[in-house]
Amino acid sequence: MTIDRQIKHLVQQDPYLEPYTPVIRRRLHKVAQIEADLKPAGVTLRDFAAGHEYYGLHGRDGGWVLREWAPNATSVFLIGEMTDWQERQAFELKRINANGDWEVRLPVEALRHGQLYRLRVYWSDGGGDRIPAYARRVVQDPQTLIFNAQVWHPSTPYAWRNVDFVTPPAAPFIYEVHIGMSQEDERIGSYDEFTRNVLPRITASGYNTLQLMALQEHPYYASFGYQVSSFFAASSRFGTPEELKALIDAAHDAGLCVIMDLIHSHGVSNEVEGLSRFDGTLYQYFHEGPRGLHPAWDSRCFDYGKPQVLHFLLSNCRFWMDEYRVDGFRFDGVTSMLYHHRGLNCAFTTYDDYFNDTVDEDALAYLRLANRVVHELNPGAITIAEDVSGLPGLAVPVEKGGIGFDYRFAMGVPDYWIRLTKDMHDEDWPMRSLWYELTNRRADERTISYAESHDQALVGDQTIIFRLLGAAMYHAMQIDNDDLVVDRGVALHKMIRLLTLATAGNGYLNFMGNEFGHPEWIDFPRQENDWSYLYARRQWHLVDDPNLKYHYLSDFDRSMLAMARAYRLLEHPGLRLLYDHNEDKILSFSRADLLFVFNFHPTRSFTDYGIEASPGDYRLLLESDAPAFGGHGRLMEARDHVFKSVEKDEGPRPFVTLYLPNRTALVLSSRVA
Repeated sequence: MTIDRQIKHLVQQDPYLEPYTPVIRRRLHKVAQIEADLKPAGVTLRDFAAGHEYYGLHGRDGGWVLREWAPNATSVFLIGEMTDWQERQAFELKRINANGDWEVRLPVEALRHGQLYRLRVYWSDGGGDRIPAYARRVVQDPQTLIFNAQVWHPSTPYAWRNVDFVTPPAAPFIYEVHIGMSQEDERIGSYDEFTRNVLPRITASGYNTLQLMALQEHPYYASFGYQVSSFFAASSRFGTPEELKALIDAAHDAGLCVIMDLIHSHGVSNEVEGLSRFDGTLYQYFHEGPRGLHPAWDSRCFDYGKPQVLHFLLSNCRFWMDEYRVDGFRFDGVTSMLYHHRGLNCAFTTYDDYFNDTVDEDALAYLRLANRVVHELNPGAITIAEDVSGLPGLAVPVEKGGIGFDYRFAMGVPDYWIRLTKDMHDEDWPMRSLWYELTNRRADERTISYAESHDQALVGDQTIIFRLLGAAMYHAMQIDNDDLVVDRGVALHKMIRLLTLATAGNGYLNFMGNEFGHPEWIDFPRQENDWSYLYARRQWHLVDDPNLKYHYLSDFDRSMLAMARAYRLLEHPGLRLLYDHNEDKILSFSRADLLFVFNFHPTRSFTDYGIEASPGDYRLLLESDAPAFGGHGRLMEARDHVFKSVEKDEGPRPFVTLYLPNRTALVLSSRVA
């Protein structure tokens, strides 16, 4: 499409964009101009995004070559175990062009696999040690806690089994994981342990997409992987590059798509480990002055207007797809990237908020180019934007005038569940407002919903199960315990997750362990907790214990996913509200020839309750009150019953009459008459 046709498409989808067409046109022209300026004539964008094959350390042509971009440097040395950490003339890099690129070529015997190294960079008024920006392997000394780059050139490269894995076209059911905290012991878990012990759980649960957190190397473990220092290095805390490749290979064997958190919104402020002041300037990769500092995250903000920075970040996208064969990315902190105010203290209440001078149009251009690169490399790749602002066009394809993300997170959904579970008794939950918050999304953009992610599980917040159960989770989760707080919490936990899934736009996400109501919170080792790993792990034994109620929640999660997959629920856009009654706390809707009925009332059960339904016969498909899911079994007699829709006396619309136990959700399947 031409730019004019792209704009026409956007306005047809959303007429409210009409007054802003001049801004949209300028932005699209800017992206085209940036792309033209970036790459030489005849070079594709995907080929341009190959800086990782030029920069960094490579074993080539019977020797080694190391290149680095450091325009302000006056001299650069490779130092390490191979030089006894001293500057040696043979290991000095030479400036090779006006761009500020430096290079050293070494014979094959100069370096060995496993050796540690750094760069020593000097500039006009100082100098310091730096880890190369394109380093592919960075390790931390367990005694000194110092990070160094490591020569990684195993004699036998990893042999991929799944060389032609194709991303499944079905709706993504995402299982969000953190490798380090995925095991039971009070320590850091490994890629290998995850592959052996956790991956089978995920495949058995029915999820089809694995989202890996904290892969890019980060100095501070408690940052949850969001303070990245080495963008091209897979975190060595969890194992070797080969072990990560084996994990991804095993996931592909199981039919799972693998995406990763990609942190391009900011970089860690560390100067030895990170990119900050790499060549002696604050403005090499990042903005200088206040614009280069994130006030809430204490990190550095990229200058997306620099061609070299775009080259670095676009190449980073390609690197993870080339080297580790990931199937896509969740772009973190997109709101912070898009606005000069970083999204702080802005409510985004009008379209004017998206089309003014607070928008970082360089960042917007980068994201559009990044989506281009990813989808040129793999048309089936998945890109997801973590954005709270609601910027129009973010998840619209590039060829239709959008930024090009495949999905955006419906981040208002978990926030709304927090408000309900934290601030209101469930007998006061407003049914119509609940429906609105769960389904309020742009019609032309695909979204992924979730009741809670890792954000809600961190210290400072609470998981849904923790808010619902409180202290009862410590002493009343035995299956023979009839504690009323637990009974309420287990019932609502199932209903919340089913309702979130059933109303999701195009995908669904869960953070590991939340599906079975993992107790407590996540708290990584830090000075404030005496560097304890007690809460930085997953207690899988709880869900494996048949004498505890956790497995009821897990079994229900597995059953609702199986239902959603079997009926291709999220591939059906038609979602129709049939009935809501605030006093009775009833909510009913249809999707994919399924009838969903929720009775959120804390005490009232209803007999012969009339629910509008399409003509046909209905059978009970899933019920949250089943004994297999920790329920009371009040619908046992209805399981083999056929509910016929009949016409009401007062009108032509047919309805079915149902028994609706309190705090229960029902899913009925129909054969259309």
